[in-house]
Amino acid sequence: VQLQASGGGLVQAGGSLRLSCAASKRTVAGREFSSHVMGWFRQAPGKEREFVAAVSWGGGEAYYSDAGKERFTISRDNAKYAVYLQMDNLKPEDTAVYVCAGGLFEGMVLNVRTTGDFSQYRAWGQGTLVTVSS
Repeated sequence: VQLQASGGGLVQAGGSLRLSCAASKRTVAGREFSSHVMGWFRQAPGKEREFVAAVSWGGGEAYYSDAGKERFTISRDNAKYAVYLQMDNLKPEDTAVYVCAGGLFEGMVLNVRTTGDFSQYRAWGQGTLVTVSS
């Protein structure tokens, strides 16, 4: 497994969780971890996969879906080959399996539309389940 997500669990509405996604080594599918835009997606039962947030190669820019902005914060630590998703003020509708992914986005302008396009991601991790109780 190249990318492993962790940190999910059961939390009450209004609570917080911090998800982590770590690469097993410096490279992901043959390319440096730091060469990847990293994103978080989620999929709730019976629903389609949904973009949550993405962070640029160096971590200087972040992009959020409407579902993720204001309550979620994405960050990365390239020295640790890791990306994080801090989720605050969680709501029951945030219940889903959260998955991290990496894409190269070479020559592309990064924005919410491009980073939210899951077809641009080449490496996907195993998910971690987040359950928010009301």
